[in-house]
Amino acid sequence: MSYILGYDPDTLREKVDPRRCQERLDEIGPQRSLPALLERVWLLKVLDRLDESLVLSEQSVRVARMAGTRKDLLRARILHASVMHWRGAYAAAEQELATCAAEAEGQGWSAIAAFAYQHRGKCFYSAGDYDLARADFKRALFLRQDAGASDAELQATLMAVDAADRRRVDASVAS
Repeated sequence: MSYILGYDPDTLREKVDPRRCQERLDEIGPQRSLPALLERVWLLKVLDRLDESLVLSEQSVRVARMAGTRKDLLRARILHASVMHWRGAYAAAEQELATCAAEAEGQGWSAIAAFAYQHRGKCFYSAGDYDLARADFKRALFLRQDAGASDAELQATLMAVDAADRRRVDASVAS
């Protein structure tokens, strides 16, 4: 079940039902499997409990490093970087996401690379670099199409491209 109801057109953050997210968080409880850890990280992030999310995301990276696959580790690192982004640590998040995107592309894992580029684009967007954001969103779109992504994933990426375009125009008009 998807907890994402849509995306804020200005911030590009997920719109969620906080009650349903909290119920799911309560349901997962203290489970320590990697999928449960990653889901808890995301739920805490979208509930704006960023300190808890950061601690748990660091733990999920350690668990993935010790007991997961390379793909698991990349997913955990991307999620960790997205938490750093939401906390305002743009440079650290951008660097981690660039490394993850390059590794995923090098392995031919288009869906994971797209996930990394999408998040790095959001990071650039939040930092006000709309040209780099747009380039990453376009790269994510291409990779998602290549990976056979769902219409919902493609729509989210197209919305991000449009938002970056709007912000680029607004920024050029203002200067």
